Amino acid sequence: MPSFPQPFYRWRPHPWHGLEVGREPPYLLHAYIEITPFDTVKYEIDKKTGYLRVDRPQRTSSQPPTLYGFIPRTFCGQRVGDLIPAAKRGDGDPLDICVFSERPITRSEVLLNVRVIGGLQMIDDEEADDKIVAVLENDPLWGDARDISELPDSLAERLRHYFLTYKLLPGEATTTHIDQIYGHEHASKVVKASIEDYIDEFGD
Repeated sequence: MPSFPQPFYRWRPHPWHGLEVGREPPYLLHAYIEITPFDTVKYEIDKKTGYLRVDRPQRTSSQPPTLYGFIPRTFCGQRVGDLIPAAKRGDGDPLDICVFSERPITRSEVLLNVRVIGGLQMIDDEEADDKIVAVLENDPLWGDARDISELPDSLAERLRHYFLTYKLLPGEATTTHIDQIYGHEHASKVVKASIEDYIDEFGD
């Protein structure tokens, strides 16, 4: 008798709760992409339905320098917040991730296999809002990188500049600052903490 291949989902799995965190966390992960470098509109996962929702048109001309999304089954709670002394807590969202790819990927709502190489220690309104940095697994240009130090400094600086300015309008003060750009060793601690925070918040 014919049967569906495993795994089979009767309904579309929720991208945050229904997908696996990755093959070998905290280093080889899944990244669910919400925004591409070609988007001038900020899309964000709707936490209730799992569909992409238009959050807002970007108020400035800034465009993200990489693919941008989140790691499934992660949550930025107290453990993630504790890794940044100046933060009061995590931001209560899944852990953000930025992915470098040589070839342009123009579609969002795609799932990528990625390798974690570092991150940005970002605080937004006193909340930990880390941006994990990864490369697309098997990417012909970036796929062999194991640490953010192996990438040109200008790429990390583009990310820093984007996240410090993408909400900023003339005459407004920013509540965002980035204390440091860290390598894969600290990034693995942030990923592990976000997985543990997720289990605390939602169960295993």
